[in-house]
Amino acid sequence: MPSASPRRNLRFILGVLLILAALPAGYLLLLREPPPPAVVPPAAVAPPQAVELRIGELSGAVEVRRGGAWMPARAGELLRVTDAVRTGPGASALLVGGPSLEVKMTPGTEVSVEELTDSLSRLLLGNGMATARVRGGAKQTFELKAAGSDAVARTDAGTFAMSTNGQGTVAVGTQEGEVTFVGQGKVVIVRAGQQSIARPGQAPSDPTPLPTSLLLKVQWPAAGALRRRTLVVAGQSEPGTRLEVAGQPLTPDADGRFQRTVELKEGTNTLQVRAEGVGGAVHEEHRQVVVDTTPPRVGLDPGLWK
Repeated sequence: MPSASPRRNLRFILGVLLILAALPAGYLLLLREPPPPAVVPPAAVAPPQAVELRIGELSGAVEVRRGGAWMPARAGELLRVTDAVRTGPGASALLVGGPSLEVKMTPGTEVSVEELTDSLSRLLLGNGMATARVRGGAKQTFELKAAGSDAVARTDAGTFAMSTNGQGTVAVGTQEGEVTFVGQGKVVIVRAGQQSIARPGQAPSDPTPLPTSLLLKVQWPAAGALRRRTLVVAGQSEPGTRLEVAGQPLTPDADGRFQRTVELKEGTNTLQVRAEGVGGAVHEEHRQVVVDTTPPRVGLDPGLWK
């Protein structure tokens, strides 16, 4: 079969030519750099959110100030920077900042909101006493400033109480964790079971153990009925304590002295003076005061006319 050989040779030659023609293209493919990997944009990260501070539980006459006007507070109400909350006699309020912050206000206390960011919550204690509980893990620092002073208490995990009379006397007592207490350029670490007191123009004292009892001396009137319906109740307690005289809250001066004029009713009045420290110690005194403003009978003895 002589005709088959030339065709076979032709197919062989064509195959060789195709292979030779493909070699340069394959060589270029091998030498070319691989394309860069596709750039995947990072997933969007939500910015940190500032703590939302709300009024939680409340009892009695509690008011909120927004825009200069005081109005009754409502449970669940959202607080913003520059807002303020105050409690009346016998009233209390709980401020809640998410799962990490709680601030309990005692009667006769006023606080205002100074800063709320993703890393810092700062309140100003105008007067009275407030107890803050800060749970760790939220990467949040809580600060409580005192009006009338440069004193500041801060913690990112702890429970502490602060009291102030609004005139420079500030006390801090820690129940859990530790608190940094700063004033007049001095830094004091107040650990659980300790307290520190700053007086007007003075730095915080070195920490001391929380007292288990409180000093309370009251100048009660002498025995017998009073001929007037007012009484000045005065006495001595410890600086930084919170007092209630006949249900009216007040804080003593830098030396612990206090004074309050009390309105009385005719007849028997039961008066109470209550002192509470930043460590939770309480001392109470009671006294019954009788008021008799009936004028004495004035007249002549009928026997003189006989």
